[in-house]
Amino acid sequence: MKKFLLIISLLFPVFTYAQKDKAPATYDLVIGTYTKGTSKGIYVYRFYTETGKLAYLSQIDNVSNPSYLCISKDNRFIYAVNEDGKNGGVSAFTFDPHIGTMKFLNRQSSAGADPCYISVDEDRKNVFVANYSSGSLAVLPINKDGSLQAPSQVIQDQGKGPDAARQEGPHVHMAYFSPDEKYLLYTDLGTDKLNIMRYRSSKPQPLTLENTVSVKPGNGPRHMTFSPDRKYLYLLQEMGSAINVYAYSGGKVKELQTVSMRDPKAKGTNGAAAIHMTPDGHFLYATDRLDASSILVYSVNPENGQLTFMERHTTYGQNPRDFTIDPTGKFLIVANQDGNNVVVFRINPGTGTLTTTGSGIQLGNPVCLKFTPAE
Repeated sequence: MKKFLLIISLLFPVFTYAQKDKAPATYDLVIGTYTKGTSKGIYVYRFYTETGKLAYLSQIDNVSNPSYLCISKDNRFIYAVNEDGKNGGVSAFTFDPHIGTMKFLNRQSSAGADPCYISVDEDRKNVFVANYSSGSLAVLPINKDGSLQAPSQVIQDQGKGPDAARQEGPHVHMAYFSPDEKYLLYTDLGTDKLNIMRYRSSKPQPLTLENTVSVKPGNGPRHMTFSPDRKYLYLLQEMGSAINVYAYSGGKVKELQTVSMRDPKAKGTNGAAAIHMTPDGHFLYATDRLDASSILVYSVNPENGQLTFMERHTTYGQNPRDFTIDPTGKFLIVANQDGNNVVVFRINPGTGTLTTTGSGIQLGNPVCLKFTPAE
C-alpha cells in the first residue's frame, strides 16, 4: 500500500504540471473598431479553437474610434488608440479574462494626430503610439494600477516621399517590438523608412535611434512581423504592395528578397494592410485591402526565410484592414472594415491555403483583432 501511494505521489505532480501547461481550448477575441458608423467601441467575443465559432461576450461603448489596441502580457489591461484627428488619444482599460469584460481607467493625449497603432512592453512600463497624420511616435508611461501617464517622449519625424498625395510629410504607421524587446521598430510611410530604436525601459526617455533602413521610394512601409525563430523580419509596403524579407540580428537587417503582391490580371488600386505568420513559422499571410480585397498566402523556406506564393483568396468583404491567426494555428480571422464583418477561415496545415468555415459575425467597421487566453 505504501509503495502504491509513493507511485501516486510521484506521478501526481507530473499530471498537474501537464494539465497546467496545456493550451487553452478557448480564447477571447478583442476587436477594435471605427465608431463612425454602427459600432460603439470595443467588442469581446469568445473563440472556440475546436470549432472556429465565435460567441459574443461584452462590449464597452462610448469609446471614440478605438481603431487599434493591444493587451498586456498579464492579460489584465487593454490599451487602445482614439483615432480622432488632431485630438488623438490613448485609452486604458482593465480587463477581466474570466468573463471578458472591460472597465475604463483613463485617457491621455497621444501628442499627435490620428494615432493608428499601439503596443505595450512585457513589463508594462510603457505604451508606444504611432501618430499617423502628424508623423510622430509617442511613449506613455504606465502607472501601477494600469492607467496611463502623459507622454514622456515624443519623436517627431521629418521629410517626405515622391508621392505628393500620400507622402507630403511623415506618417508613422506602426511601433513594433523585436522579440527580445531590446529594440522598438517603427515604420514611416511618408518618408519610406524603417527606424530601429534601442529600448531601455529604466530611462525617462527610453528610446534612442540605433539604425534606419530605407525602402524603395514611394513604397510606403506599413506593418511588419518577425518569424517565430527570430531570424527574419517581414516588412509590408502599403503603397508598393510588396513584402521585403530581411535577415535580422541585434537591431540590424539585411535584405534577402522582395515579393510583389500585385495581381497582374486585376484592375483597380492596391493597398497592402496587414501581415502575420502561423505560430509554427511555415506560412505567411498578407492582406491587399483596396479594390482587390484579398488575402495572399505564402509558404516560408525554413532554410533562408524566403517566400513562395501559394494562393490569393477573397476575404468575403471589402477592405480587409486586419487579420489574426489563432494561437493554435488552425484558424485565420479577417476584419473587413468596409464590409462590416469578421470572417473565420480554416488553415490547411500542409499547404497553408484557406477554406471558409461559415463562421463569422456582422460588426460595424472592424479594424483590429487581438487574441488573449480565456481564463
